[in-house]
Amino acid sequence: MSRNARPARASVRSVNYASSPLLASKTPPWRSRFAVALVGLAFAVLLGRAVWIQVIGSDFYQKQGEKRFAHQLELPASRGRILDRNGLVLATSVPTPSVWALPKDFQADPTQRRALARLLGMSTAELDARLEGNPNFAWLRRQVDESVWEQVKALGVKGVHQVREYKRRYPEGEAAAHVVGFTNIEDQGLEGIELRFQNQLQGRDGLRFVAKDRLGRVVEELADQTDAVNGDDIQLAIDSKVQFFAYQRLRDAVNEHNAKGGSVVVLDAQTGEVLALANYPSFSPGGERLSQKDERRRNRALTDVFEPGSTMKPFTAALALDTGRVTPRTPIDTAPGRITITGSTITDSHPHGVLTVAEVIQKSSNVGTVKMAMQMQPREMWELFTQVGLGQKPQIDFPGAVTGRLRPYKTWRPIEQATMSYGYGLSASLLQLARAYTVFARDGEVIPVSILKQEGPVAGARVMKPETAQAVRQMLQLATASGGTAPKAQAIGYSVGGKTGTARKQDEKTRQYVTNKYRAWFVGLAPVSHPRIIVAVMVDEPSKGVFFGGDVAAPVFSQVVQNSLRMMGVPPDIEVKPQILSKPVVAEQESF
Repeated sequence: MSRNARPARASVRSVNYASSPLLASKTPPWRSRFAVALVGLAFAVLLGRAVWIQVIGSDFYQKQGEKRFAHQLELPASRGRILDRNGLVLATSVPTPSVWALPKDFQADPTQRRALARLLGMSTAELDARLEGNPNFAWLRRQVDESVWEQVKALGVKGVHQVREYKRRYPEGEAAAHVVGFTNIEDQGLEGIELRFQNQLQGRDGLRFVAKDRLGRVVEELADQTDAVNGDDIQLAIDSKVQFFAYQRLRDAVNEHNAKGGSVVVLDAQTGEVLALANYPSFSPGGERLSQKDERRRNRALTDVFEPGSTMKPFTAALALDTGRVTPRTPIDTAPGRITITGSTITDSHPHGVLTVAEVIQKSSNVGTVKMAMQMQPREMWELFTQVGLGQKPQIDFPGAVTGRLRPYKTWRPIEQATMSYGYGLSASLLQLARAYTVFARDGEVIPVSILKQEGPVAGARVMKPETAQAVRQMLQLATASGGTAPKAQAIGYSVGGKTGTARKQDEKTRQYVTNKYRAWFVGLAPVSHPRIIVAVMVDEPSKGVFFGGDVAAPVFSQVVQNSLRMMGVPPDIEVKPQILSKPVVAEQESF
């Protein structure tokens, strides 16, 4: 083996590299220049790239680098509270865990997946769908109960985390739902006070700039923290106790008469404050998210307008009194219980014969009211109706309040003037009607209404003489006494006055009045001598055979009045006498 290797080493040493044809051949000059140029170009590219990264595009690359470790954390602001007039909470925000995941780190066996999905109220397919897409972040379930998060945490699923968000709580629930409204998952107001005062309630989030390691742990503060600014509190005129009781009585009445729905408005007669605004059916503002078309969300007291029926008769009588055409004792012959205007006949529920003006209101005579109205010019009636707020959008800090309908007087035909005098041919919301009755409670002045708490009595606009309003108040008191249409409106310990209304509804398609659908109204005030509150009640489509305002709405008025005045500390103005009734109180049948 060694003998064979020796000649090979000798032959290698004997190679003459200088005489190699390959090495001896002349290299073209362009080749070396090309090589040098390539090297120079490479250095130029590297230099340009360095200039681009370090000078021209330095901001971009700096930001990209910061993204790997620097993070901006939001410090959520707490939404302001909504309070009632006494400082009790109607809406507040509480910190609540929201569950999220880092999909690229998510690890769970099938049993853990099923358990996680069950706890978060979803299927495993929905859970998998949420984890797809963005590998760095995915919401699993926002604003869960603390107990739910504790159970999720106990599963030990890698990649699942929680963050604290604020969730809205509504202690009064369904009773005040249409007042406070509600927010969406992003804490934006969608209805009611939450919507109207969104800017004041929402506050301003704070910021925290930190550096995190690869495991997501904060390791350094990179800048000064900007603290969150919580939202402002909003104090309402609503009295939560009055609100709750009004809602309960309304709910009971709607259920008792198998009605479609109803509303109650309670106003402070001195300040115009809305002490209660309740609707039924209602909804849970902190519960399930409702669809845009859900009927329970409709704030009937502000958004629904109706023909107010006989509740308009006191205004017609007031105008006749104020212009000197009649006195409370002026006799009006209503026989034979009907009157024909330009070919159309208006009737009473039954013939009354000769009635005084006060008795026309007490017994709710259509014929007597029309005879007063036809003595007036249409312009006079239109001006009075306008001055008390009909046909005008209510000036109230609340979304959704509607205008109603009151056509210009120049277009009125005689039959339209006649029907408007007793509440047909115009429309109003329950809030508008309650506000209109402030003219009787405030001795001829109509006052603005407010959903926010006011300090002391407010100035009103003069509409009629004080003695006119006082005379009408006495007529309204007669309507709630024996022989009137609403003896069931009487309240224990307090003198009351008010007017019933029973209006036929129109078919939505034919626009014709139907004979089996009604709205029952009652609007009144108490105490009569010095009114402190105005209560308006509407029950829509009572369907158990009883539909008159004096039978359906007046009892709600009675209960709301006596409890509200007690809660407000108003002393009784009439003697409370124990009574044992052997037979039910029968109301005068109302004309409509």
